[in-house]
Amino acid sequence: MKTVCFYFQVHQPWRLKKYRFFNMGKDHNYLDDLQNRSIMQKVARQCYLPMNALLLKLIRENKGKFRCSFSITGIAIEQFRAYAPEVLESFRALAETGCVEFLAETYSHSLASLSSKEDFQEQVKLHVAAVKKEFGVKPTAFRNTELIYSDEIGAMVADMGFKTMLAEGAKHTLGWKSPNYVYANAINQKLRLLLRNYKLSDDIAFRFSNQGWDQWPLSAEKYVEWLSSDVGEVVNLFMDYETFGEHQAADTGIFEFMKALPGAILAKDSGLEFATVSEAAKKHQPVSVFHCPHVMSWADEERDVTAWLGNELQNEAFSKLYALKDKIKALKNPDFDYVWSFMQTSDHFYYMATKWLSDGDVHSYFNPYDSAYDAFINYMNVLSDFIIEVDKALAAKTAKAAK
Repeated sequence: MKTVCFYFQVHQPWRLKKYRFFNMGKDHNYLDDLQNRSIMQKVARQCYLPMNALLLKLIRENKGKFRCSFSITGIAIEQFRAYAPEVLESFRALAETGCVEFLAETYSHSLASLSSKEDFQEQVKLHVAAVKKEFGVKPTAFRNTELIYSDEIGAMVADMGFKTMLAEGAKHTLGWKSPNYVYANAINQKLRLLLRNYKLSDDIAFRFSNQGWDQWPLSAEKYVEWLSSDVGEVVNLFMDYETFGEHQAADTGIFEFMKALPGAILAKDSGLEFATVSEAAKKHQPVSVFHCPHVMSWADEERDVTAWLGNELQNEAFSKLYALKDKIKALKNPDFDYVWSFMQTSDHFYYMATKWLSDGDVHSYFNPYDSAYDAFINYMNVLSDFIIEVDKALAAKTAKAAK
């Protein structure tokens, strides 16, 4: 039997308000509460609630044979608590079926794996605690922000005790090999890797509603034919959860497609079955080591990290932010920890990108800025005020300790 592994990424960033130079020193509330609330409630209404209800129905109808996996960022969980608690309830209902796996990742959907091992471990520890608290499960599989991966990052993930990790099935790294097998990390071969089949994933995530696509309209039967005919043991379909109802609106037929897909996949003659990420990694033995000496991601045609750290604006913001880590640690203050956390979210750096390629329109979907420069200025104004407040708090703490 060939395994079909569905994995969905759930994330919404805390968006910063328009923060001008003149706000500095006076206003320390950095978030656009109105925009954050309205976007979260809109996405909950159009995607999270109807899709969670559909998945629950599919699990029940197929007597547990339909299975899938999620990772939900800590930042998204915070917003569910604040603005859409019914979404959290619907995810808990999915967790209780035992047919849905929840993966670990960085708490704030951050680029910490590119900063230092310590920052990375801290973010992951926070996220594991949040998943355990909300869904009562401790993740054993890991998905890094934007599928950022290298041999070294994989080894760090293995050191944290994870058994399985997701990565991009990038052509330039795989060469002639297929993404449709389980692989092992090149440094620590105990870590199993599932690689995203980007073609079949993007057929749903990006091409589904494109009437200019030569395969439009996509039916469940046609898609199952592709899954069956693709060589390999496991087909990894990884995509943003917002694909359903947001990027692909309800009137495109995306929900009907997903409603029909499990029945077509589980048909007797298909030779296909569903599994969660960990189940798929356990069922199939690694066919070889996956060598990835350079950092890669799922984004753009290059599949590298230049979408977040590809220009001077991004690099300056990133280095200034992570230069604060020792001061934040010394303060041990939950208010500062909270701001430090949401300032790390990768979306802030993506808004500063000056390159837009194949997936640009999806990434810029909720981009609140007119230009990369506007995004940089706004972010740096907030960061500058935060740095001033951090230094003040540290000075006060030092003075108090000296008395």
